[in-house]
Amino acid sequence: MGIEPSATLAITAKAKAMQAEGIDVIGFGAGEPDFDTPEHIKEAAKKALDAGMTKYTPSSGTPQLRAAIAADLAGRYGHPYTGNNVIVSCGGKHALYNIFQAICNPGDEVIIAAPYWVSYTEMVKLADAVPVIVPTTTEDNFIPSGEAIREHITPRTKIIVVCSPSNPTGTMYSQAQLEAVADLAIAHDLWVISDEIYDRLLFDDNTFVSISTLREGMAERTLICNAVSKTYSMTGWRLGWTVGPADVIETMGNVQSHSTSNPTSIAQAAALAAITGPQDAVETMRKAFEERRNVICERLDAIANVKYARPQAAFYVFPDLSGHYGRTLGGKKIEDSLDLAAYLLESANVAVVPGIAFGDDLCARLSFATSMENIEKGLDRIAKGLA
Repeated sequence: MGIEPSATLAITAKAKAMQAEGIDVIGFGAGEPDFDTPEHIKEAAKKALDAGMTKYTPSSGTPQLRAAIAADLAGRYGHPYTGNNVIVSCGGKHALYNIFQAICNPGDEVIIAAPYWVSYTEMVKLADAVPVIVPTTTEDNFIPSGEAIREHITPRTKIIVVCSPSNPTGTMYSQAQLEAVADLAIAHDLWVISDEIYDRLLFDDNTFVSISTLREGMAERTLICNAVSKTYSMTGWRLGWTVGPADVIETMGNVQSHSTSNPTSIAQAAALAAITGPQDAVETMRKAFEERRNVICERLDAIANVKYARPQAAFYVFPDLSGHYGRTLGGKKIEDSLDLAAYLLESANVAVVPGIAFGDDLCARLSFATSMENIEKGLDRIAKGLA
């Protein structure tokens, strides 16, 4: 089937193996906040344990959590969602996997803008569908134009994937760019998957807009994915969800009932506390990420032959390092992003994820979900390594 392993997990594993050998490696690989899960969320999980919430729940999630997710989005987007429009899954990745399994038939085409999150293309292949890639550049802010997307639509097109804010670039679609996608989806009767997992981690007073709200009828053709992992620093809790038309949600529930059954009961209790409880910790993390974004961009500005699109959200920057291709570094000629990532890890003790994993061989992804000390030290090493 040609399914590739996750490069982000692979580079993180190699960096951790080096660290286990006593090597001082600065890791910019993992896409997870370095903050602890907020205390009131952990307390909710402890109370759930003490209350004996350790049994099966309904396969698609507890009614309380599904209702809370529906109420949150209904309040924010104005759609009349109920619990029947929600399925809770074992993380955002699982939610996306279920969507492709539920609505793709063999040979269906799924339009994905590159650079893209590493798992989109592999999930599409696992559903016997075909990923169709729309390339973008730093100059485009890594966002495809409506015309570029339209040129890739065929009679077999089924879905357009929108990831805004983006992993790996941290950039966002403007409202006009989202409207262009919505118009294409309506004109060609397509589904839109809106991956909104970074919707609360915005910088520079940016405002989040969901494509589901921009045209009459878009809510009925949009499947919204989100999770507690990034917003509440709960990556290991494995709790995500999809919100969309009730008939698709029911089909996804059927898929899930024969694969994982319910998400962890205790994680669901914690997620309910996260969504309905105090949100102060989210703002604390957001401010920290914005400060780190400012520093990492200043440091990248000072390195010759490096360009990037300034992140507007999330905690990634995706610099174009191809200005250093063709050079001999560490005794080896650098030809591509894999070579450069290997050189930085082995010679500079810095872990970045090669851009080829995201469909763009000119770049590398750096996650700034790490301490300011690590950012400064890591960028010192990258600057020295490329000098």
